[in-house]
Amino acid sequence: MKNTDFSSAVWRKSSHSGGASGECVEVAGAPGVVGLRDSKDPDGPKLVVGRAAFLGLISLIKDDENEEH
Repeated sequence: MKNTDFSSAVWRKSSHSGGASGECVEVAGAPGVVGLRDSKDPDGPKLVVGRAAFLGLISLIKDDENEEH
């Protein structure tokens, strides 16, 4: 995947990331892709995935959460 510019991206943390430990994953959208980064290292490497792959991941996570309840 090409190098995506996230310099003006708005990064968001999950609403489930309320812990004081600061160990959070942040996400930001860019045209056609989603970036993921470690909140403790915002200038560090970013994982960039296609939107469809990211939505598939979120769907799997939600399905897993529903199975546990």
